[in-house]
Amino acid sequence: MAFTRRQVLGTVTAPLAAASLLAQKNAAAGPRPNIVLILADDLAAWMLGCHGNKEIRTPNIDALGRAGARFQSAFVATPICSASRATLMTGRVPRQHGIHDFLTPSPVEKPPQGQKEPPAAFANETMISDVLAGAGYRCGYVGKWHLGNDQKPGHGFEYTYTMLGGSRSYTDPEMSLNGQMVQEKGYLADLMTRRASEFLEKQDASKPFFLTVGYLNPHTPYEGHPQKYYDMYAQTKFDTVGWEPAAPNALREKGMLKDIVGNLRRAAAATTALDDQVGVLLKKLQERGLRDNTIVIFTGDNGYLLGRHGLWSKGLASDPINMYDEVVQVPMLVSWFGKIPVESVRNELVSFYDVLPTVCEAAGATIPGRGLCGRSFLPLALNRPQGKKDAPWPSTVFAHFRNTEMARDSRFKLVWRNNGEGPNELFDLRGDPREKTNQIENPQYLTVRDRLRKELDGWRSRTS
Repeated sequence: MAFTRRQVLGTVTAPLAAASLLAQKNAAAGPRPNIVLILADDLAAWMLGCHGNKEIRTPNIDALGRAGARFQSAFVATPICSASRATLMTGRVPRQHGIHDFLTPSPVEKPPQGQKEPPAAFANETMISDVLAGAGYRCGYVGKWHLGNDQKPGHGFEYTYTMLGGSRSYTDPEMSLNGQMVQEKGYLADLMTRRASEFLEKQDASKPFFLTVGYLNPHTPYEGHPQKYYDMYAQTKFDTVGWEPAAPNALREKGMLKDIVGNLRRAAAATTALDDQVGVLLKKLQERGLRDNTIVIFTGDNGYLLGRHGLWSKGLASDPINMYDEVVQVPMLVSWFGKIPVESVRNELVSFYDVLPTVCEAAGATIPGRGLCGRSFLPLALNRPQGKKDAPWPSTVFAHFRNTEMARDSRFKLVWRNNGEGPNELFDLRGDPREKTNQIENPQYLTVRDRLRKELDGWRSRTS
């Protein structure tokens, strides 16, 4: 449907007004909350027990989901790491922030894989940390950055412990500690948790903090994790995963499909190793007396297929690029003791471009006006009743990855490639949740296809 200028302005100003009002309420209620953002690498929602997985063990993450709100339908704006992380941190999408693919020193262009570095203008992007540091928060970043300038991320982070771009070693890694290279000994995930705990040890109730912990787990390679995690899955058959033999159009990491069950065991080991780190980190918050006034957000930078659809990786797992739910749907668990109702499940569709407005609202900070398309989902997490003047929550989420775009609502998904030249796809997720039957040419779905295409056109226009 077409929007008038008044309607468009209304959808923007109403959430901002609500954010301002809620910030005032939070300020009156007590000190500003600390915020811990835990970001896993290549972790799909479907891989977690709290999202129905019966074979991969994630008890600590599942417990975190029960301790607050679990957003059942959370999506990334791009199913690839660097571009997705950039959207998470800026609230802007690739056509705005300029990172369209993962950053690598040696990109392969045919088919398109990788981007050498961010555009020069990316240095001027306003990130969550810039906003919060300006609002008086102490900001720390631990783990995989992958947005350029890995050694010195900047952007208001006063404490950093980061991997260099392209590094994937889980054992004895070389890391950057506050801009200085250090050769470490031990398991990478343990080291990250230790440094995150070091940051937490320096915090007290006098000033709020924002800490991001970007674990590499469960990203490949699957070697280098403690043996006990491999032993856990030595006999697991993964009968419920729904993997399929290699698809003809398999592309990135298709070699993994030669031993699907064996590699599933190793991926599961990496995931459970991550889960243990989450438990340690949350325990440290509790020990420091910080947990009660800390918002903990857990998510993954993109989803992953692990043999579903006969593919292994994410958006580039196939040629052409895919937008299956497995690669765009990620966990979004939000906990805040005494504020967010426990064991709550939200079915609204939320996106990575909604995270920055959410964090800003929670912190009582001003949302930067840089063409953002997202909206704070904090009122949803808090289960606050919608005000009479509040715009309805958006019913469609969008994504784009180079030549491929997606519009998805609670039932239908449109995948639009090469500006409509195709190959295009339309799925009715109610009867076809695994996206097996393409309805793009089915005349019974013509109205749905055209509606989603118009919505996609509108989103593209608003974010250009």
